Amino acid sequence: MGAPIVVGVDGFAESPPAAHWAAREALLRDLRLRLIHAWNPPSPQAPTLPHEDDLCYWAQRLLTDLVGELRDAHPGLRVSAELVPRETVPALLDAARDAEMLVLGSRGRGTPGGYLLGSTGRHVLAHGERPVIMVHADDRPLTADVTVGVCLRGTNEETLRFAFDAAARRGGALRAVHAGAGAGASGPENEESGEARAEESGEARAGDALDAALRPWREKYPGVPVAEALTSERPALGVMHTAPGSGLLVLGREETEPDPVPCLGSVIHAAVHHAPCPVAVVPCG
Repeated sequence: MGAPIVVGVDGFAESPPAAHWAAREALLRDLRLRLIHAWNPPSPQAPTLPHEDDLCYWAQRLLTDLVGELRDAHPGLRVSAELVPRETVPALLDAARDAEMLVLGSRGRGTPGGYLLGSTGRHVLAHGERPVIMVHADDRPLTADVTVGVCLRGTNEETLRFAFDAAARRGGALRAVHAGAGAGASGPENEESGEARAEESGEARAGDALDAALRPWREKYPGVPVAEALTSERPALGVMHTAPGSGLLVLGREETEPDPVPCLGSVIHAAVHHAPCPVAVVPCG
């Protein structure tokens, strides 16, 4: 039996859309779905509360209702749910270690909260050992196509494996984008023609490197149509401008050092807040 897909559930409106996305993914991959709700239990010295006000009761009710909703909407889904009496970030990171992926809800775009990724999301995205998928509350199924951002200065193996596999399972095409191609490649020439030649040379090298990175995965997944995209835009903008029309955006995340305030990088930060589809962040290295 394969590893489950884990969904972090809380009482906010973003949780049900994330859970439904994860349910479709679980059926697509023939995997179990595991809902996790982490909560801090009251101190043993705290006075006993009436049953209706008991935090454990309402947390369990949240999970029970969502499990019933998912089973009604997705026949054949194997789903379980559990309360985890721990702080949220450690509970999610531990659950994700034995999971195929971790799915979280992300605050909607275009709202003040949409510009501020919460502490839980930042830490889980920065330190998760498995792919983390952020699903916006207003995401809607678009197409089966997948867009993947390719960084030519680092390793892409895990990112491309996840992206090609996702496109193959969905029966969609893959768009591989490298942004920043040719930027800063103009060299010491002062004449416009020299700068243009240098930029073209930088783009050509980037194109060759992108093709080389994709070649083994094209051979492994011959049924996945692949389109390559090079842009001189800054990476965060270039990836955002390539993603529209996709059903999933896949980005790699290099290992990060422990830090009280995790740094995700401009591309992941922009994607989580503004991408028009769910975003998969895949740890690399």
